[in-house]
Amino acid sequence: MTEKTEAAASRRDFLKLAGTAAPAAVAAVAVSGTEAEAAETPKADGRMQDTPHTRAYLASTRF
Repeated sequence: MTEKTEAAASRRDFLKLAGTAAPAAVAAVAVSGTEAEAAETPKADGRMQDTPHTRAYLASTRF
């Protein structure tokens, strides 16, 4: 029976640590100061983009 209480205590300790470490990690990332810039995607004229993914899908739907 002591093994169950030790295992429960270790899970509790892990969850306590995870609860306090997650906000600290978010704060560290927010303070780092580096920003990632998203690349602009070319806009098509209402058509699907020609990518390997769409080509594979269209090839799989052919009869």
